Amino acid sequence: MKSSDLFIKCLENEGIEYIFGVPGEENADFLISLKKSKKIKFILTRHEQSAAFMAESYGKLTGKLTCCLSTLGPGATNLLTGVADANMDHSPVLVITGQGSSDRLHKESHQIMDVCDMFQPVTKWSTSVRSPNTIPEIIRKAVRLATLEKPGAVHIELPEDIAKLNVEANPLDSFPFRRSIAEESIVNKAYKLMLKAKSPILIAGNGAIRKRSSKELREFCEKTNIPVVTTFMGKGAIDCNAKYCLSTVGLGAVDFGDIAIKNSDLVITLGYDMVEYHPKLWNRNSKAKIIHIDFEAAEIDENYIPEVEIVGDLAHSLSILNNIIDRDGIRPYNINYVDKMREDLKSDFQKYSSDKQIGSIKPQKFLYDLRNFLDKKDVLISDVGAHKMWIARNYPCYEPNTCIIPNGFCSMGYALPAAIAGSLINKDKKIFSICGDAGFLMNLQEMETAKRLNSNIVIFVWEDNSYGLIKWKQKSQFGETTDLDFDNPKWSELANSFSWNYLYEDNSENLINRFKELNHLDGPTLFVVPIDYSENEKLTDFLKNLESSYDS
Repeated sequence: MKSSDLFIKCLENEGIEYIFGVPGEENADFLISLKKSKKIKFILTRHEQSAAFMAESYGKLTGKLTCCLSTLGPGATNLLTGVADANMDHSPVLVITGQGSSDRLHKESHQIMDVCDMFQPVTKWSTSVRSPNTIPEIIRKAVRLATLEKPGAVHIELPEDIAKLNVEANPLDSFPFRRSIAEESIVNKAYKLMLKAKSPILIAGNGAIRKRSSKELREFCEKTNIPVVTTFMGKGAIDCNAKYCLSTVGLGAVDFGDIAIKNSDLVITLGYDMVEYHPKLWNRNSKAKIIHIDFEAAEIDENYIPEVEIVGDLAHSLSILNNIIDRDGIRPYNINYVDKMREDLKSDFQKYSSDKQIGSIKPQKFLYDLRNFLDKKDVLISDVGAHKMWIARNYPCYEPNTCIIPNGFCSMGYALPAAIAGSLINKDKKIFSICGDAGFLMNLQEMETAKRLNSNIVIFVWEDNSYGLIKWKQKSQFGETTDLDFDNPKWSELANSFSWNYLYEDNSENLINRFKELNHLDGPTLFVVPIDYSENEKLTDFLKNLESSYDS
């Protein structure tokens, strides 16, 4: 068979369901081979960056690997941002790029650049196929690396002349592997440290929503009553209604969760990625004792020096801890502040629940009504911008992977393509996302993809005609802003031009009824809301005084 045929058979053997991408001349053989596949569906996108975001979203929502594809040169460079986003957010993605003939890669030649070298910093592994016989090993290794904890992106380049060659080889059988587990003696050390603590707290990060970790975490918290804060990407690891849930951290200012951490003498981190929320922001004086529980050893940082490192499968580590607690018990902790903080959180969440503002809608009001409208298992995907901060802070979660927030590489333009991928996975339900007007326009072209696929998605656009998050931060730091304002299209005409459904609402009292209209709409819907971002500065002022209200 041709090398490109073998490549596809190897992908089929690994259970790949989708390849998102944009074709080119140099991967023509690959695409023709893919067309013959009865197991893998090719999703044509309108930009390579979107293809990578779709693959990333698929990985986050399912935990399974899928692929994104581009040609050489500019196609590969377009792919790069989305690949970096997937890798830093630990989503398993297999990246496939075409390349010119191998006999011209050593010299100046049309569209030729060292793509593997370019992808090296943003992937777990990057390689080029130089012999057809190596394809089975390369794909098996790539899939294994991409899915091993911590998961990420892996890149394979297939030059056009190699793709055409005949080959006698077969896919390698995949074989099960077990993640490494921690030594029970180390877990016992952590348990003894917990017995000495008076007021511990747990930070649940991105890893806490993967590989059955959430189930064991919830059991651990029920046994110990240790309060939990989550990072943005850890939202949903615990039920927001649980008596031990204390909101989200990562805003960059002292919020409720930060105060809880500061008042603790032991911090247990679970699946914590430093890229989300640097420890210097919650462990400023390096006073807290730390138990690090993760798939990998802790990153070296002067503000993050664990007393104990439990390295291995998270669910297994928690299971051992739970067994020890069942056998030997656990001490009662001084967590009297939790009930008061949960009441304060509830009041903060409901602050504008009855708001009647017309002309623009407060972020808190929108999220309050949206949360009450959506089912507990509905999926909400955030883009990157000021709205991301409000979603992280004011959108409660009940289940893992029901609120997707890109918070490692933090690339704008993520949510529209991510929602399209989410719709492919959840064919029987709507997928919701919130974008800023800046982020939405960055991958506007995928409105056509959504309509072509009849994606059952709702894209809420919070309109403020500016780069709102940058404006918020500049005002907080400098008291003034640079040029950050822009104009927007006529949204109704934009939606109509792509044959999307369209809704607009600027009256706070009408939100719930407008949300109910979504139940009767099929296909993609654009829902534009002018947002009142004067609340950004009010939140900044509120947080400046929040800590003093808990001083005792």
